[in-house]
Amino acid sequence: MEKRAIILAGGRGTRLRPYTTVLPKPLMPIGEYPIVEVIIRQLANAGFTRVTLAVNHQAEIIKAFFGSGHNLGVEIDYSLESEPLGTMGPLRLIDDLPEHFLVMNGDVLTDLDFGAFYQQHTADDRPFSIAAHRREQLIDYGVLDCDPDGCLAGFREKPRQHYLVSMGIYMASKRCRELVVPNQIYGFDNLMLDLIERKERVAVREFDGYWLDIGRPDDYLKAIDEFDANRDLFLT
Repeated sequence: MEKRAIILAGGRGTRLRPYTTVLPKPLMPIGEYPIVEVIIRQLANAGFTRVTLAVNHQAEIIKAFFGSGHNLGVEIDYSLESEPLGTMGPLRLIDDLPEHFLVMNGDVLTDLDFGAFYQQHTADDRPFSIAAHRREQLIDYGVLDCDPDGCLAGFREKPRQHYLVSMGIYMASKRCRELVVPNQIYGFDNLMLDLIERKERVAVREFDGYWLDIGRPDDYLKAIDEFDANRDLFLT
């Protein structure tokens, strides 16, 4: 069975400006590599043989940089959006998807075992699996809990909230593609709501290793420092 990955690399990187004024976000460097090259190398090490880059903004620069993928040990092809289609919309443009495939954002730095994530999804035969990471957020205020009459019922000084967030890394089964509305913006949120409405059992797989979304300047600078300090964690 072909191990296929779809990397979503069509965004404009508006949150990373001014860095992305010249370079497309997928080519922003982390150490000596662009972030998408780090991802592709990780996928190749995990046994993926084919990677499709879903591109839009500055697509020709990305295609010129990666070419066929021969030097990275994978086959790289490209799916071009003529207009932005959201997170899951590009899947409708790819006609030769295998039964199960990985979909991920092109701006994620992680040490997730992509091969194990793939195997667990295919073994369970779920329609969709989400890699999730636990976050903690400090609320920097005193929180008031009120009863139905508007009177104070409880008080919490600067409480911490814990929640699971999507890592932007998914495994999908081909039948999900049929839910994607063609020629319209169709995001991860749309697909999740449609799957919930259909009572599909979507797997949420919690991961407690390293994960960073580099979509903001502060996180990008943090990723540069931590990649340099922990290179063996991300690339072998």
